[in-house]
Amino acid sequence: MAKLYFHYSTMNAGKSTVLLQAAHNYRERGMVPYLLTAGFDHRAGDGRIASRIGIGEPADTFAPEDDLFARLHEQVTRNKIACVFIDEAQFLTDAQVWQLARAVDDIGVPIMCFGLRVDFRGQLFPGSATLLALADEMREVRTICHCGKKATMVVRQDENGKALRDGAQVQIGGNETYVSLCRRHWRAAMEDG
Repeated sequence: MAKLYFHYSTMNAGKSTVLLQAAHNYRERGMVPYLLTAGFDHRAGDGRIASRIGIGEPADTFAPEDDLFARLHEQVTRNKIACVFIDEAQFLTDAQVWQLARAVDDIGVPIMCFGLRVDFRGQLFPGSATLLALADEMREVRTICHCGKKATMVVRQDENGKALRDGAQVQIGGNETYVSLCRRHWRAAMEDG
């Protein structure tokens, strides 16, 4: 039975690594996975999902205006897709998450979404909020704060390492920009920001 999954975490928890391993497992069993990632995230190159540990694969990309139900219907019909894997799922629109739910229900394809739950201000991303509402199953991918506790938050830092309180919700970056923290240390960083 197909389901909509949401694997969520903060930065640097290994979400892309888990996605790439799961896609590899499908291929190893003779099944075809379909990989998607946000079109404007070029950190790993255009149309590529990559992990900090050095593995990566090409992927198709999505933009906010894309009809993902139509695309998935075509892919499943033409290529016999066994499972869909979506990286950077926080960048999905509300409508696109509903399209994914429809694809699970009407096409019968499992869809595994991987993304951030909250932004640097502690606010849900729109795609994540809708995934939290609609996903059949949710799994937290864990990482740790510098204190050893589970990291659930992320701060965005300026070039001097100072935590930023304001700015656009989306700013593509990695370890040079973002640090994952437990809630207590996030609160301390934001109060000092």
